[in-house]
Amino acid sequence: MPKYFSIKTFLLSVCVAAGISGATLYSAADESEPQAAADTCADHAPEANSQNPLGGEYKKPSNDELKKTMSPLQYKVTQENGTEAPFSNEYWDNKRDGIYDDIVSGEPLFSSREKYDSGTGWPSFWKPLDEANLVEVEEKGIFMSRTEIRSKNGDSHLGHIFNDGPNPTGLRYCINSASLRFIPKEDLEKEGYGQYKVLFEGQTTVNAGNRP
Repeated sequence: MPKYFSIKTFLLSVCVAAGISGATLYSAADESEPQAAADTCADHAPEANSQNPLGGEYKKPSNDELKKTMSPLQYKVTQENGTEAPFSNEYWDNKRDGIYDDIVSGEPLFSSREKYDSGTGWPSFWKPLDEANLVEVEEKGIFMSRTEIRSKNGDSHLGHIFNDGPNPTGLRYCINSASLRFIPKEDLEKEGYGQYKVLFEGQTTVNAGNRP
């Protein structure tokens, strides 16, 4: 065999002689390499967090489990459509950088980048972090109608959405602190939300009227 005669060329010659197409040979050889690379990546994938299952769905725990792990206020707000008191809740004046997820399911809902002071005493956002994780429910009353906001997978009552927010959306997502869990930016990787670290790599602000 000549010095520069490759093994693939030799096999191709044998296959041609046997009536097997070269395309079949090359296709089989080329497809094996990406699969091996994919297997290698899978070996190094981070483990799923119980509250943030990577590659899976966010799920709502059983009612018994919720009663064991949640405070009475958190349970009343998320499971019984309650409303906490303004100005005395946990996150209404929180100015730290990070994201807010559903305290029931762990699905990401809002970011500090879209949080602003609405003067209402409840955490307010002009845009959700991931709109796909929210469900809008129209509430029809005798004297007024409004739109409730619930989490998609946890089915938690979060709050309401109003049309009196700042630009560019003109929306105000008025949310109960009791339905949220805050994850500061320095803990995003540890908590399984590393994909959101990029949101805080540049300048950030909590003032919607002075967004970067």
